[in-house]
Amino acid sequence: MSTINHNETQQAIVAGGCFWCIESAFNSVKGIESAVSGYMGGQSDAPTYEDICTGTTGHAEVVNLTFDPAVISYREILEIFFALHDPTQLNKQGGDVGTHYRSAIFFTNEEQQEIAENIITEINIDKVWPEPIVTEVIIQSEFFSGEDYHQKYFTKNLENQYCQAVVSPKLAKFKQTFVKMLK
Repeated sequence: MSTINHNETQQAIVAGGCFWCIESAFNSVKGIESAVSGYMGGQSDAPTYEDICTGTTGHAEVVNLTFDPAVISYREILEIFFALHDPTQLNKQGGDVGTHYRSAIFFTNEEQQEIAENIITEINIDKVWPEPIVTEVIIQSEFFSGEDYHQKYFTKNLENQYCQAVVSPKLAKFKQTFVKMLK
Protein backbone atom coordinates (compact mmCIF):
# COMPACT_ATOMS: atom_id res chain seq x y z
CA MET A 1 0.00 0.00 0.00
CA SER A 2 1.13 3.54 -0.69
CA THR A 3 0.93 6.55 1.55
CA ILE A 4 -1.20 9.62 0.96
CA ASN A 5 0.11 12.15 -1.57
CA HIS A 6 -0.93 15.50 -0.11
CA ASN A 7 -0.63 17.25 -3.49
CA GLU A 8 -3.41 15.33 -5.27
CA THR A 9 -7.06 14.67 -4.58
CA GLN A 10 -7.69 11.63 -2.42
CA GLN A 11 -10.51 9.21 -1.72
CA ALA A 12 -12.27 8.56 1.57
CA ILE A 13 -14.99 5.93 1.77
CA VAL A 14 -17.35 5.82 4.75
CA ALA A 15 -20.53 3.97 5.70
CA GLY A 16 -22.75 5.36 8.43
CA GLY A 17 -26.29 4.19 7.89
CA CYS A 18 -28.38 5.59 5.06
CA PHE A 19 -26.09 7.22 2.52
CA TRP A 20 -28.48 10.10 1.79
CA CYS A 21 -27.55 11.95 4.99
CA ILE A 22 -23.80 11.30 4.80
CA GLU A 23 -23.64 12.30 1.12
CA SER A 24 -25.70 15.45 1.62
CA ALA A 25 -23.59 16.64 4.55
CA PHE A 26 -20.26 16.07 2.81
CA ASN A 27 -21.46 17.79 -0.37
CA SER A 28 -21.62 21.00 1.69
CA VAL A 29 -18.07 20.75 3.13
CA LYS A 30 -15.13 22.79 1.83
CA GLY A 31 -12.52 20.59 0.18
CA ILE A 32 -14.96 17.84 -0.79
CA GLU A 33 -14.95 17.77 -4.57
CA SER A 34 -17.54 15.01 -4.88
CA ALA A 35 -19.60 12.72 -2.70
CA VAL A 36 -21.05 9.70 -4.48
CA SER A 37 -23.51 7.31 -2.86
CA GLY A 38 -22.91 3.65 -3.57
CA TYR A 39 -22.11 0.21 -2.25
CA MET A 40 -18.97 -1.54 -1.00
CA GLY A 41 -17.88 -4.50 1.04
CA GLY A 42 -19.97 -7.32 -0.36
CA GLN A 43 -19.87 -10.31 -2.65
CA SER A 44 -22.16 -9.36 -5.55
CA ASP A 45 -20.53 -8.30 -8.83
CA ALA A 46 -23.33 -5.87 -9.70
CA PRO A 47 -25.30 -4.90 -6.60
CA THR A 48 -28.45 -2.83 -6.84
CA TYR A 49 -30.21 -0.99 -4.05
CA GLU A 50 -32.88 -3.68 -4.00
CA ASP A 51 -30.17 -6.37 -3.74
CA ILE A 52 -28.29 -4.80 -0.86
CA CYS A 53 -31.50 -4.10 1.10
CA THR A 54 -32.06 -7.85 1.33
CA GLY A 55 -28.94 -8.06 3.49
CA THR A 56 -27.65 -11.02 1.50
CA THR A 57 -24.94 -9.32 -0.61
CA GLY A 58 -22.77 -8.14 2.30
CA HIS A 59 -22.53 -4.61 0.91
CA ALA A 60 -22.84 -1.45 2.97
CA GLU A 61 -24.36 1.82 1.82
CA VAL A 62 -21.25 4.00 1.46
CA VAL A 63 -20.27 7.46 0.33
CA ASN A 64 -17.15 7.72 -1.80
CA LEU A 65 -15.58 11.13 -1.18
CA THR A 66 -13.06 12.81 -3.42
CA PHE A 67 -11.30 15.48 -1.39
CA ASP A 68 -8.49 18.01 -1.58
CA PRO A 69 -6.11 17.30 1.32
CA ALA A 70 -4.77 20.86 1.04
CA VAL A 71 -8.24 22.05 2.17
CA ILE A 72 -9.52 19.26 4.43
CA SER A 73 -7.59 16.46 6.07
CA TYR A 74 -8.60 12.83 6.21
CA ARG A 75 -8.80 13.14 9.99
CA GLU A 76 -11.22 16.08 9.67
CA ILE A 77 -13.36 13.99 7.34
CA LEU A 78 -13.50 11.24 9.96
CA GLU A 79 -14.34 13.76 12.70
CA ILE A 80 -17.32 14.87 10.62
CA PHE A 81 -18.23 11.24 9.86
CA PHE A 82 -18.32 10.34 13.58
CA ALA A 83 -20.54 13.36 14.28
CA LEU A 84 -23.03 12.39 11.54
CA HIS A 85 -24.05 9.00 12.89
CA ASP A 86 -24.03 6.83 16.00
CA PRO A 87 -20.95 4.62 15.58
CA THR A 88 -21.96 2.47 18.56
CA GLN A 89 -24.96 0.88 16.85
CA LEU A 90 -24.18 -2.47 15.28
CA ASN A 91 -25.73 -2.92 11.82
CA LYS A 92 -28.22 -0.11 12.20
CA GLN A 93 -28.80 3.61 12.50
CA GLY A 94 -31.96 4.53 14.35
CA GLY A 95 -34.85 2.79 12.60
CA ASP A 96 -32.70 1.69 9.66
CA VAL A 97 -31.70 -1.89 10.47
CA GLY A 98 -29.51 -4.34 8.54
CA THR A 99 -25.87 -5.01 7.76
CA HIS A 100 -26.07 -2.59 4.82
CA TYR A 101 -26.53 0.20 7.41
CA ARG A 102 -23.37 -0.72 9.35
CA SER A 103 -20.74 1.81 10.36
CA ALA A 104 -17.50 1.31 8.45
CA ILE A 105 -14.42 3.10 7.19
CA PHE A 106 -12.96 1.62 4.04
CA PHE A 107 -9.33 2.73 4.02
CA THR A 108 -7.36 3.13 0.81
CA ASN A 109 -3.85 2.91 2.31
CA GLU A 110 -1.96 2.27 5.56
CA GLU A 111 -1.94 5.94 6.58
CA GLN A 112 -5.74 6.11 6.38
CA GLN A 113 -5.99 2.87 8.35
CA GLU A 114 -3.77 4.27 11.10
CA ILE A 115 -5.69 7.56 11.27
CA ALA A 116 -9.03 5.71 11.47
CA GLU A 117 -7.84 3.31 14.18
CA ASN A 118 -6.31 6.19 16.17
CA ILE A 119 -9.43 8.33 16.10
CA ILE A 120 -11.58 5.38 17.20
CA THR A 121 -9.19 4.72 20.10
CA GLU A 122 -9.31 8.41 21.08
CA ILE A 123 -13.12 8.52 20.95
CA ASN A 124 -13.35 5.39 23.11
CA ILE A 125 -10.78 6.67 25.64
CA ASP A 126 -12.51 10.06 25.85
CA LYS A 127 -15.89 8.30 26.19
CA VAL A 128 -17.43 10.57 23.56
CA TRP A 129 -20.14 7.92 23.22
CA PRO A 130 -21.54 5.98 26.20
CA GLU A 131 -20.89 2.67 24.42
CA PRO A 132 -17.77 1.49 22.52
CA ILE A 133 -17.39 2.25 18.80
CA VAL A 134 -18.36 -0.69 16.54
CA THR A 135 -17.20 0.97 13.30
CA GLU A 136 -15.33 -1.48 11.08
CA VAL A 137 -11.99 -0.34 9.68
CA ILE A 138 -11.38 -2.44 6.57
CA ILE A 139 -9.52 -2.15 3.31
CA GLN A 140 -11.52 -0.83 0.40
CA SER A 141 -12.98 -3.24 -2.07
CA GLU A 142 -14.72 -2.52 -5.35
CA PHE A 143 -16.97 0.54 -5.24
CA PHE A 144 -20.31 0.37 -7.02
CA SER A 145 -22.00 3.70 -7.66
CA GLY A 146 -25.60 3.84 -6.50
CA GLU A 147 -28.42 4.37 -8.93
CA ASP A 148 -28.84 7.90 -10.31
CA TYR A 149 -31.90 8.60 -8.17
CA HIS A 150 -29.76 8.12 -5.00
CA GLN A 151 -27.26 10.83 -5.97
CA LYS A 152 -28.00 14.13 -4.17
CA TYR A 153 -31.21 12.47 -3.00
CA PHE A 154 -31.91 14.88 -0.14
CA THR A 155 -31.52 17.96 -2.34
CA LYS A 156 -33.88 16.51 -4.95
CA ASN A 157 -36.45 15.16 -2.45
CA LEU A 158 -36.85 17.73 0.31
CA GLU A 159 -40.55 16.83 0.74
CA ASN A 160 -39.85 13.11 1.23
CA GLN A 161 -41.01 12.03 4.72
CA TYR A 162 -37.72 10.28 5.52
CA CYS A 163 -35.77 13.34 4.46
CA GLN A 164 -37.92 15.61 6.63
CA ALA A 165 -37.94 13.33 9.68
CA VAL A 166 -34.40 11.93 9.63
CA VAL A 167 -32.03 13.67 7.21
CA SER A 168 -33.09 17.29 7.74
CA PRO A 169 -32.61 17.33 11.55
CA LYS A 170 -29.21 15.61 11.24
CA LEU A 171 -28.08 18.14 8.64
CA ALA A 172 -29.27 21.08 10.73
CA LYS A 173 -27.24 19.85 13.72
CA PHE A 174 -24.26 19.12 11.46
CA LYS A 175 -24.34 22.61 9.94
CA GLN A 176 -24.42 24.24 13.39
CA THR A 177 -21.48 22.15 14.59
CA PHE A 178 -19.30 22.47 11.48
CA VAL A 179 -20.30 25.97 10.26
CA LYS A 180 -16.67 27.00 9.61
CA MET A 181 -16.14 24.03 7.30
CA LEU A 182 -19.14 24.68 5.05
CA LYS A 183 -18.88 25.83 1.44
